[in-house]
Amino acid sequence: MRGTATVVGGGIGGLTAANYLIRAGWEVRVHERADTLPDTGTALGLWPQALAALDAIGLGDRVRELGVSQSSGALLRSDGTAIARVTVRGGSTTLLSRPALLTTLAAPLGPGVLRYDTTGDRCGDGADVVIAADGINSRIRDAVLGERYRPRPLGMAAWRGWVSGTADSSAETWGDGALFGISPRDGGLTNFFAAVRVEPDAVDGGAAFLRERFGGWHSEVRTILDRLDPATLLHHDLYESPPLPSYVRGNVALIGDAAHAMAPNLGRGACEAMIDAVALGRALTESADVPEALRRYDRCRRRPTRALVRASRTMGRVATTTRLTPLRDVAIGLVTRLG
Repeated sequence: MRGTATVVGGGIGGLTAANYLIRAGWEVRVHERADTLPDTGTALGLWPQALAALDAIGLGDRVRELGVSQSSGALLRSDGTAIARVTVRGGSTTLLSRPALLTTLAAPLGPGVLRYDTTGDRCGDGADVVIAADGINSRIRDAVLGERYRPRPLGMAAWRGWVSGTADSSAETWGDGALFGISPRDGGLTNFFAAVRVEPDAVDGGAAFLRERFGGWHSEVRTILDRLDPATLLHHDLYESPPLPSYVRGNVALIGDAAHAMAPNLGRGACEAMIDAVALGRALTESADVPEALRRYDRCRRRPTRALVRASRTMGRVATTTRLTPLRDVAIGLVTRLG
């Protein structure tokens, strides 16, 4: 089947969907509320399944070329001693900054496909399918499913940023009620991220809070804290989507964070948006009509992504627990050794 599609949201999921459908002969328009692609942003870990989705739109090799490959990483205690070593099954992850990934996804789109500074409120009129890729605060989800399915707070806040110089490897440090991760990324930079158990809007998002909270942790964390630029620090509270009754309604399909926003602790949010996009694209191009295709997409993606939402939440709670941390560390070490 071929047809017309309106994509609302020019982020990772929306641009992946546009690329897939255009390659299959569809007429596509992407509406993005920003006035340009972002030029700042932290690294994303692209797991093998996400790289396979990029291969499906002809961009996997380019992303591998631009990014930094990692096949393993370490889990550490706040004093720097090891909890476990983690190996990526089925290949490796590629670490690439959000701006570089978005630029790569936008490059193949022809003139007029990606339209900036538009919200897409009425842009789906007349299209065969509307793809809601408008993020965690999706206005389209609110419109088709109702406000009761808006994301709920996870009781954690996150900080992200980067410093000059390249880290040798990836490591995540778990402490009492907090975590701190460090990884290499493209551009000769080091990416970092932190999470702390707090209620929404409970803490100042500045560098001073991070330096106070993590200043007693091991030397690699302190080095990042000493070098970070407060002007580039990103801070936000964490939320996740409640279980949706469906990822489709009428001719509308929800993908990415609009459908299943999740905690970042498994590093799967951006990956699942791309996998959604390719699954939806395949359903639309291989099915007889749009309703059949959307039912197929919903069956394919709703159950596994809901499982990932739960697993990400659980991992966040384990990593930032405030009780029985020595027992946690022993258990995680045993689990990783047993595979």
